[in-house]
Amino acid sequence: MYDDEEMEAIRQRKLAQLQKQQASNVQEENQAVLDAQKQAILRQILTEEARQRLTNVKLARPQLAEAVELRLIQLSQQNTISEKISDLQLKEILRKLQGQKRETKINIRRL
Repeated sequence: MYDDEEMEAIRQRKLAQLQKQQASNVQEENQAVLDAQKQAILRQILTEEARQRLTNVKLARPQLAEAVELRLIQLSQQNTISEKISDLQLKEILRKLQGQKRETKINIRRL
């Protein structure tokens, strides 16, 4: 049915596919561990209301939320955060970051 060369080629393709799948699984596991660590840090430095707000922002503006999360984690690791960040403080942080990155231009054309 198959000669030895064809069988070897099939084995090699199957082995390559399994290795690729295993590498993908390892990468997904590593990402899950990093996400869990990030959430643990955010639980320590944000109040419940602030965490809820950040979750809502993540749904609407994922890039902005990611930038805020990374900045808060950096501040936490540098020990510059002495108490939990409240919802009002988080609003101010979001407003500052959003103001830097977002410039809205509206053109109205009448025909």
